[in-house]
Amino acid sequence: MTLPGFPNAMPLEGFIGGLLIGLAAALLLLGSGRIAGISGIAARALDLNKSSLPLLAAWLFLGGLLIGALFVNAFVAPIQSDFPSSVALLVIGGIIVGFGTRLGSGCTSGHGVCGMSRLSPRSLVATCTFIVSGMITVALANAAGWSW
Repeated sequence: MTLPGFPNAMPLEGFIGGLLIGLAAALLLLGSGRIAGISGIAARALDLNKSSLPLLAAWLFLGGLLIGALFVNAFVAPIQSDFPSSVALLVIGGIIVGFGTRLGSGCTSGHGVCGMSRLSPRSLVATCTFIVSGMITVALANAAGWSW
């Protein structure tokens, strides 16, 4: 199925992926009382913060993300991604995103998926900030000729 203006869109796969993300977030919340914010879980796995989430649980959650991606790539369809050819640009972008997640007290999964579903005002502001910042970044990258 193709969508007008989005020839590479995969709406069914996106819908199923969204359901699985919601299921994983709900299971983590119900099972441990924790929000499925990936930046916080990654920080916990690397022992950068001390939270109530056990270290093993953080590693298992991150491992599940990796295994899920490998499963989809192997059995559903190859995962296609385009990255800039500059490793420096990727590293700088990663540092900026990491700084932003600490500054915003969470990432898109924590605020956008979990916080929005709980109608958290802080998450509403954070998610709107993520979206607007992303739009500005893409516009600036395209204007600079960095589109990929």
